[in-house]
Amino acid sequence: MNQPLAYIHPQAKIAQNVVVEPFTTIDMDVEIGEGTWIGSNVTIMAGARIGKNCKIFPGAVIAAIPQDLKFAGEKTTAHIGDNTIIRECVTVNRGTVDRMRTIVGKNCLLQAYVHVAHDCIVGDYCILSNATQLAGHVEIGDWAILGGMSAVHQFARIGQHAFIGGGSLVRKDVPPFVKTAREPLTYAGVNSVGLRRRGYTDAAILQIQQCYRLLFLSGLNNSDALDKIELELPSSPERDEVVNFVRNSGRGVIKGYSRNSNSAD
Repeated sequence: MNQPLAYIHPQAKIAQNVVVEPFTTIDMDVEIGEGTWIGSNVTIMAGARIGKNCKIFPGAVIAAIPQDLKFAGEKTTAHIGDNTIIRECVTVNRGTVDRMRTIVGKNCLLQAYVHVAHDCIVGDYCILSNATQLAGHVEIGDWAILGGMSAVHQFARIGQHAFIGGGSLVRKDVPPFVKTAREPLTYAGVNSVGLRRRGYTDAAILQIQQCYRLLFLSGLNNSDALDKIELELPSSPERDEVVNFVRNSGRGVIKGYSRNSNSAD
């Protein structure tokens, strides 16, 4: 049901049962899947690809051009997966020539005032709490949770099932399955509560804990710790995810906790 006080470009592709509330603007080159609700005063710009059964609340802006001075007007997109909730005043910018798209996955919750910059990739089932800010080219794995007012540096990666404490500054990569806290951001244990809620066995969680004891608490450098993990722990999806993430980190991963973790680098 489309309100007469909303503006919808005639070339926008909108499923029959999408609800668009008054004072919303939907530009050309937009696609919106069935069952989606678009609240009032939402702006959906060219390049938006919004899935089924999404909810987009007032003040949100989807697919605005990147806040990147190198952007030269290339035709890029911003994708929102099925069943994702976009709360008030969220901004999701479309991509640049780097990836050509920005992606927010399925079944995510982006709370009020979240910003997702150009070329970010956010996995499925993620929660970005109020006022979380992602710079360009950030990658976030499935089921990650970012606490309110977190800020993530450009090109940083956050692994699947990670939990980022509120108010964190994420300057380096955060490996999968961990909790993080403090300033500068450091390892604060395995996200065992979240993992159990999602069906991980005690044996799998124990192996993840063993990985991070070697990586963060053994005193070994990362390269030697990874070699020891592969030598001493049997291969599993969880072990291999940790090893591959750390080994392929471009920015380097966060540090383990120490007595000096609360002092400046």
